[in-house]
Amino acid sequence: MIERPRRLRQNPVLRSLVAETRLHPRDLVLPVFVAEGITEPRPIASMPGVDQHTLDSVVEVAHRCVAAGLGGIMLFGVPQHKDATGTGALDPDGILNVALRAVREAVGDDLVVMADTCLDEFTDHGHCGVIDEHGRVDNDATNLLYAEMAVAQARAGAHVVAPSGMMDGQVAVIREALDAEGFTDTVILAYSAKYASAFFGPFREAVQSSLQGDRRTYQQDAANIVESLREIDLDIAEGADMVMVKPAMSYLDVVAAAAERSSVPVAAYQVSGEYSMIHAAAANGWIDLRSAALESLTSIRRAGAQVVLTYFALDVPEWTA
Repeated sequence: MIERPRRLRQNPVLRSLVAETRLHPRDLVLPVFVAEGITEPRPIASMPGVDQHTLDSVVEVAHRCVAAGLGGIMLFGVPQHKDATGTGALDPDGILNVALRAVREAVGDDLVVMADTCLDEFTDHGHCGVIDEHGRVDNDATNLLYAEMAVAQARAGAHVVAPSGMMDGQVAVIREALDAEGFTDTVILAYSAKYASAFFGPFREAVQSSLQGDRRTYQQDAANIVESLREIDLDIAEGADMVMVKPAMSYLDVVAAAAERSSVPVAAYQVSGEYSMIHAAAANGWIDLRSAALESLTSIRRAGAQVVLTYFALDVPEWTA
């Protein structure tokens, strides 16, 4: 007798019933940019539908996330003034910490409030850490600043701090600092496999990055996967509560390997370039925006990511209702 798996594909209701992978709003985190010194949301040209937000509008977005049933929101700060050591990232009155307080006060525990724990938006050279006399990122000096930054973010109300700079030992230093200040319940989402990717381009416009050059001396090489799995092991050993693979779509093999290996939840970030490419192709009539976006997000979940950061997060509940 001929086997007929096509029987299970014959209509939408049957296909939905037997779907092996599901995309739910609770799986999704919306990355949001909040900028200092603006009075209304400012569109980001290279990221259609994405804005830099004011303090008022970021709170409105957070309320929308709650209403849509999303899992979380990740805040990135865009300061007016930068310096060599990114002091604005540590300032309780800096844009990111003020925004974290405002959002946490608005949503309480109805939405997981996450903070980007990195200096690149705050440094005048655009690197993720402080620079030594040879022009290189100083790993250990940077970690000390990450620890201060994480404590400031936890104090501002972040449920989750997310060190994304790929410094060696960053998780251990941050965990020790948080625990010493009584923030033993603050979650660390470590960017354990963050690649030096060409797909970050639109993000750099979004945060008005000052970077000249690249970050290849401290972010992952696109050719490698074993190295990334080693990074994941190290971060978990240091106390990471979750680990991240970034970007997601071009690194689904890394997501799958991480999900198989990791003893903690795995997140993946559909980054700005991946988002913008889908929009650009749709704008040219080459693909259908909704179908392509949902397919891409489903592929990330299918690869094993339990949490997906995506700029499509607020669209998904409308598209799948």
